[in-house]
Amino acid sequence: MTSPTVAGPNTPVRAGDGSPSRTGTARRAPSRWLSRTAVNGTLLLSVLYTLFPLVWLVTAATKDSGGLLSGEAFSFKGFDLGHNLSQLAAYNDGVYFRWYLNSLLYAGGGAAVCALVSVAAGYAFDKYAFRGKEKLFGVVLLGVLVPTTALALPMYLLASKVGLVNTYWSVLIPVLVNPFGVYLSRVFSASYIPDEALEAARIDGAGELRTFWSIGLRMVMPGFVTVFLFQFTAIWNNFFLPLVMLSDQKLFPLSLGLYAWNSNTHAELSYYPLVVTGSLLAVVPLVVAFVSLQRHWKAGLAAGSLK
Repeated sequence: MTSPTVAGPNTPVRAGDGSPSRTGTARRAPSRWLSRTAVNGTLLLSVLYTLFPLVWLVTAATKDSGGLLSGEAFSFKGFDLGHNLSQLAAYNDGVYFRWYLNSLLYAGGGAAVCALVSVAAGYAFDKYAFRGKEKLFGVVLLGVLVPTTALALPMYLLASKVGLVNTYWSVLIPVLVNPFGVYLSRVFSASYIPDEALEAARIDGAGELRTFWSIGLRMVMPGFVTVFLFQFTAIWNNFFLPLVMLSDQKLFPLSLGLYAWNSNTHAELSYYPLVVTGSLLAVVPLVVAFVSLQRHWKAGLAAGSLK
């Protein structure tokens, strides 16, 4: 009789013999597939949830009042977008586009100045040592916890004291400072601006302002763009502050103007197409801003990966 062969530690294991390595791989494959399916399914549901209002807005903007109220907003039947746009431009001497320009002024100008102030403040908190720096930065962080709606009434009283109520400045000045932007800019400054570059600029004779403008600001440009986009979105969608500060319709931003039109839809159905078409056009600057400025984020991520 032939004695049975005992497999040693170096004996190769043939396929199909139920080895632990093959069994473990077979068990991990379904688990990995299920995990990938769950992640992809969650992402798909998130995309659908995000795009659903936008798809409704695009299709609803092509309807007249009857089409909107008939429950057929998701079809392109009765396409009437051109007429709705002409009505929007002609209503009340084109006041909608006056609101549009106001929103661009409030959001574009306010966000640009706010981003510059935030980056300069974050740069100072990161690169300079001065007395009470961390305590002052703690006060800035406390400002992040205060909701903007709670500050609307105090800001109205201050604006009333100096005679700025119902002017452009009553909406512009409060949005020029963002505590969260200062905090974010300090983080970007610590990550993107090496101290050696600043020391080299000072040795070459550059002053502090020149060093910040020519070196610091250029290095922290991804942070500037991030703060700008955050603030641009917040100001563009801001409603409560203009509601408190403004009473002249010619100074309204889009958010307040569309709200005033929407309040009249119950009494006059012709406002429905104006509100929906105006809301569709109001989304365009946000999309353009994010699409056109995303390359700065990509550049910042690439720079961080090379450090």
